[in-house]
Amino acid sequence: MSGRTSSKTVTKTIAILLAALAAVLALAAFGQSKPAPPSSPPGLEFPVVMRQNVVAGKTPVGAKVQAKLTLATLVNGVVIPQDAILSGEVTESAAKSATGPSRLAIRMDSAQWKNGSASIKVYLTPWYYPASLLTSQDLDEPSATTAHPKIYNRGATYPDSNNPATQPFPDRGGDNNNHAGPASPAPASSTSPSRVLMKDVESTRQTDGAVALTSKRSNIKLDKTTTYVFATGDLLPAK
Repeated sequence: MSGRTSSKTVTKTIAILLAALAAVLALAAFGQSKPAPPSSPPGLEFPVVMRQNVVAGKTPVGAKVQAKLTLATLVNGVVIPQDAILSGEVTESAAKSATGPSRLAIRMDSAQWKNGSASIKVYLTPWYYPASLLTSQDLDEPSATTAHPKIYNRGATYPDSNNPATQPFPDRGGDNNNHAGPASPAPASSTSPSRVLMKDVESTRQTDGAVALTSKRSNIKLDKTTTYVFATGDLLPAK
């Protein structure tokens, strides 16, 4: 009798262990199939025009800043419309010195528009959209290169032509050629469809994802007419 009892006990123990193992495997499978929480796509761009000038070393850390979005941007199924206001703060600001470079970092935390708002976390990058001159043919015959989609997302690089941009920091120099005769009307300008890197500016990404711009040449400055690029992650070179 004792042998049969022992056998039944072992069998029952094995059955319990198998049931427990099955439960653990089921929970693991459920956890793997559970969708991940939504997050901002890596490298998503936010082309903006600042609402105030920002100067490294002059604008203090903690200063509140705002910028206007130049194109509607799709984030996690929500369209942040053109002209939405991005708000954030300066997280690093240091003037160039004899021993160190100029440093500037800005983080935007929210976007607000007439009928809504959204929480974001995007950082100033060394990319911007330079101004380009339009010829009379460009003005008379708009082409696909001057048009832009209504919604800006990864892969699209067409900022709002209603926000003309000037050369951002650092200064790339002007035209030194002098021409005799009466001055001709200044050509119209628009924003280039391709972003470029700021000259003599480098960027570093911290472990927490924050981005800081540095320049060994002069103090980094942002103006209120250039279209700068904020992003959720590292950006690939423009094609």
